[in-house]
Amino acid sequence: MSKFGFLELAHKILQEENKPLSVEEMWQLAIRKGYDTLLGSNGKTPERTLGARIYVDMQNNIDSIFDKVSTRPTRFALKNRKVIESDNVVAVINDYSKNISKNDFLEKDLHPLLSYFASVHLKVYTKTIRHHTSDKKEFGEWVHPDIVGCYFPLEDWQPDVFELSTVIGNTSLRFYSFELKRELNLNNLRESFFQTVSNSSWANESYLVAAHVSTNEDFRDELSRLSTSFGIGVIALDIQEPDASEIIYPALRKENLDWDMLNKLSSMNNDFKSFLKRIRNDVQSKEIRKEWYDKVLPVDDIIASFTKKI
Repeated sequence: MSKFGFLELAHKILQEENKPLSVEEMWQLAIRKGYDTLLGSNGKTPERTLGARIYVDMQNNIDSIFDKVSTRPTRFALKNRKVIESDNVVAVINDYSKNISKNDFLEKDLHPLLSYFASVHLKVYTKTIRHHTSDKKEFGEWVHPDIVGCYFPLEDWQPDVFELSTVIGNTSLRFYSFELKRELNLNNLRESFFQTVSNSSWANESYLVAAHVSTNEDFRDELSRLSTSFGIGVIALDIQEPDASEIIYPALRKENLDWDMLNKLSSMNNDFKSFLKRIRNDVQSKEIRKEWYDKVLPVDDIIASFTKKI
């Protein structure tokens, strides 16, 4: 049997089992059937990658063959295919009976959700920047991003290629800046957006992130205009289904970092200083010390942390 990708794997498992399955159930079946050895990937978290690929396909491909048929646990099935229902499988959407209001959580509660999304969907290691530890006197307000991140090519590149890139001074590291809000609407758009512009000039990619993003037409038109004009991306986090979080507008990637701003942030905030030091050490050692970055929690734990607030 020839090798195949994650989507082909999901298709094959769902077709053979003919019933809705969670990502974890698919992966266990893949191991049992020996299909995992035929997968063209050797990543360390295959279940997360499998789930992310299915969600991305459902979001971006109008002809996607996958459908989400239940939540808690989330299970998928093939579209237009009669499935076998059992006592523990509900082949209908079973969303929460009550939506989580923006008043049920704080901005800091969104940090684990963003760290998960950044890790799984962007391959970015994040670090929370604690504002209260900074010296704000010298540089004023709107200097501090809520979360910063870095993409390392270490896990995607062959060792010889990475060593060569280091020698010639081009490791293709990418720095990210994230500004978090509970909600984005017409009332707070401009202030939130320009706060993001102010504290993200140093990064290769910058994002304004919120759990509740208004669907008002005038708001979306202005949000699109600002994103295009300033290169700031927008991410909508999904509290009820973290893997369904999406990049509404992609960030414009800048090739050059703002070293003056990096220096300012490093001098005024110890979290940011330790973040830069950790990156330098990881690049030099060619080993990413994940325990020094924000912890990436399992999806079920993230969802549970919000449902407790209802």
